[in-house]
Amino acid sequence: MVQQVTRLRELLSSSLIAGLMISSLSCLNPFAPRLDTNLQADLCTDLTNIDNVLCVFRNAYSFKDTTLYGSIIAPGFVFIYRDYDRGVDVSWGRDEEMRTTYGLFQNVQSLALVWNNEIPVITTDTLTEIQRAFNLTVTFNPSDVTRVDGNAVLTFMRQKPGDPWKITNWRDESNY
Repeated sequence: MVQQVTRLRELLSSSLIAGLMISSLSCLNPFAPRLDTNLQADLCTDLTNIDNVLCVFRNAYSFKDTTLYGSIIAPGFVFIYRDYDRGVDVSWGRDEEMRTTYGLFQNVQSLALVWNNEIPVITTDTLTEIQRAFNLTVTFNPSDVTRVDGNAVLTFMRQKPGDPWKITNWRDESNY
């Protein structure tokens, strides 16, 4: 009887080990890529860096994400552009900027924003103004693609060094 119990334990033990090995192998997919643990190095989460704020801006356009976009726009934000037909500057605040951006995101198939050369205008610990060239490709549908090349004068502010930057002013100097 003791031999039968011992033999039963051995069988159960070997079956259990075999079962665990098979179930652990079934979790491996040889066709799936491994998890990239270095991905965080490519994210633009440190908003105490102006380049990361512009990275969030680009990602918001790429993903058509107004929540992401709104995270970098200051409460007192002002957008300004030149209406060449009327010969006047037109401006609006944060609420209209968010509505306009939402409308843009909803009415296009895709957006691709590339930030180019930068000219620093003002740089302090709590205020930075830069002029930045950009290329924006707006795809309404595969047969309707618009490309805009322009310049943006962006003002970034924060309360104190170490705080995240927010965009307080965007003067679009595109000729579109």
